[in-house]
Amino acid sequence: MSGSTLTGMLADGRRNAVAAWLLVALAAAVWVGELVVAGVLWSTFALVVVSLAVLPPIAYRSRYVMLPWEVLALATLPLIGLVLGAERFSGPLFAYLALAAVGLVIAVELDAFTSIRMSSGFAIVLVVAGTMAAAAVWELLQWYAAVLLERPYETTNDELMIEFAYSTLAGVAAGAIFRWYFRERVSIDDRIPPEARGRVDG
Repeated sequence: MSGSTLTGMLADGRRNAVAAWLLVALAAAVWVGELVVAGVLWSTFALVVVSLAVLPPIAYRSRYVMLPWEVLALATLPLIGLVLGAERFSGPLFAYLALAAVGLVIAVELDAFTSIRMSSGFAIVLVVAGTMAAAAVWELLQWYAAVLLERPYETTNDELMIEFAYSTLAGVAAGAIFRWYFRERVSIDDRIPPEARGRVDG
């Protein structure tokens, strides 16, 4: 297993595991709940979060090896907003912050479970750029869907610029948060336990 900074984000510890599993359970509940009420977008997002969150404990065969609960909390913030009925937390800014957190999780798991290796700095730049690009891709998909279904594209230029501003702000904010996290919190020595590393390395 790689001893890179990214892989070091996979945390081992009972407190982190309890908090992380609670967030996974919440995301799973939102996934099921949104399926019932036909909320395809958030249901799909919740399923992605759950799938990514359970990969480390399955791979390391330890329920205590989880992503940091702080990163999962950021990823599930819009889902928490849906559960609490707090629309502010499921608005564009927090939605893009959650998307950035999911992007970081994907980068960490690519580093941990594939031959791909990247530095923490590159991962941050990738996440920031990806978050900013997500707004453009989403608007393009909405426009194509409107054309194919022969429906009017109702987003105005002002709304489009606001959406891009939210994605840029969220990407930069997420990059700053992740940079602080890598500097202050991530250390391979106090992360994956030796027995778990041995199972993967062997």
